[in-house]
Amino acid sequence: MSEQAHAIEFRSVSKSFGSRTVLNDVSFTIAAGTAYVLLGRSGTGKSVTLKLICGLLKADAGSVAVNGVNITKFDSNELTETRKRIGFLFQSAALFDSISVGENVAFPLRRHTKKGDAEIREEAVALLEKVGLGKEYDSMPADLSGGMRKRAGLARALAVEPSILLVDEPSAGLDPITSTEIDQLLIDIKTNRNATLVVVTHNIPSARHIADRMAFLDAGKLLAEGTVEELEQSEHSMVREFMKSQQAG
Repeated sequence: MSEQAHAIEFRSVSKSFGSRTVLNDVSFTIAAGTAYVLLGRSGTGKSVTLKLICGLLKADAGSVAVNGVNITKFDSNELTETRKRIGFLFQSAALFDSISVGENVAFPLRRHTKKGDAEIREEAVALLEKVGLGKEYDSMPADLSGGMRKRAGLARALAVEPSILLVDEPSAGLDPITSTEIDQLLIDIKTNRNATLVVVTHNIPSARHIADRMAFLDAGKLLAEGTVEELEQSEHSMVREFMKSQQAG
């Protein structure tokens, strides 16, 4: 695989908070246009990995490359430019409660483009329609269900047409039907936009549905990496047991 085909590359990345080591010499690559799912127990560095990819955190050692460019030494201006090509769907959707759903989606367009109000509103409406919220532009976030908030957060993450989409616990707090609908939206984004997805989840059925490849983090180490089938047959009993949990059908 050529260097250009890597959307994301971690080389010997370590990250600690005080005396607690969260990632310890972790290396992996994610091919452009694929879905990569991070698995593991709580507190094993999955969300930290997402924040390292978009530069919200800096590695203590090693390098993080995005679309072939090492961002580890970037200053704040360079990181801002990099983040314009990265969408981030937070676990809580992280909507601004004081503005409408539509204005939440419009926010990154107002911040990162020079488009006029009419064009921005048109694009925000189109994004909401893509996630099934076309009639909710003027609704307030507090009036939405958890699943609708996730959809609105996804629409906002897509506003700047990112080549990479980072997703933290897309199924958290959702019923199985809504969870499956969110999974399908993510797959459609990967397919239709040729976007690279990096998804953190504890939901094994969801992971199976989304993933082209998976990685299992434990105690700061990358314990296993590969396809669904390869993780099911891992030499590590913890990985095999994890893959059996919440197993659907």
